[in-house]
Amino acid sequence: MMTEFKNKTAVLTGAGSGFGLECARIAATRGMNVVMVDVQQDALDKAAAEIKGMGAKTGTEVLAMRVDVSNANAMQALADAVFVRFGAPHFVFNNAGVGSGGLIWENSLADWQWVMGVNVMGVVHGVHFFTPMMLEAAKKDASYQGHIVNTASMAGLLNPPNMGVYNVSKHAVVSLTETLYQDLRLVSDQVSASVLCPFFVPTGISQSHRNRPAELQGEKPTKSQLIGQAQSDKAVGSGKVSAADVAAKVFAALEADQFYIYSHPQALATVQERLEDIVLARNPTDPFKHKPEIGAKLRAALRAE
Repeated sequence: MMTEFKNKTAVLTGAGSGFGLECARIAATRGMNVVMVDVQQDALDKAAAEIKGMGAKTGTEVLAMRVDVSNANAMQALADAVFVRFGAPHFVFNNAGVGSGGLIWENSLADWQWVMGVNVMGVVHGVHFFTPMMLEAAKKDASYQGHIVNTASMAGLLNPPNMGVYNVSKHAVVSLTETLYQDLRLVSDQVSASVLCPFFVPTGISQSHRNRPAELQGEKPTKSQLIGQAQSDKAVGSGKVSAADVAAKVFAALEADQFYIYSHPQALATVQERLEDIVLARNPTDPFKHKPEIGAKLRAALRAE
């Protein structure tokens, strides 16, 4: 649980846009030192300039670093730089993520490397390099409070079709974070964790292929991947809950020590259905049961010659 924010330090990956940028805005407003991390230099520069302007009014500092979170050495360098500049951070937001769709057997190995590298290993690296320094700070200072938030997705609690690689990566983040929460409870009352599971929210994730490394470029997109991209663009673009709304929920969770953070609690009915499938050992429920026209359209598109 975090109750004091002024002069504390927040580390945010994926800070050039979306949830990361919105959380950086809140952190700056609350007088926190802000470490902004992103792989896209132009977005990072623009975002950092804005947060520095806010920091000038609150007296807090901003450190911006271009980092590929899938690279362990780069994340080690980030952690070292944060510690030298600010000491152990109080809030770490492992938020950087990429999206990828298509039928699961059609994803190339490059697709798997890219998505798992960013979405899973990026979070692993954040937890690996920052948790020990946070726990050490807690041992030295009884007033220290630390919190780690990892961005998963409702796709980490469900298994929507035609987006398998993304589902797998986000299920891994949910499991990792649930375990992190339990492990932290064994050793400290001062450091905790939460998992963010947003549904369709307008951010830049549907266009994340723009930052895909050249060495992990996939083959020509398959029909299912093109269909998946179009679906993602439409769903994300039409989202009614904003990234700013979600960022506010993240900070509310920090104050309440709330583990699960949802952008669309109404979507939990589908999660409940999935859990009942598991407990009752019944076959997975048709994900389009409540909107059969969408399922029919997708099946027709995929089966068309």
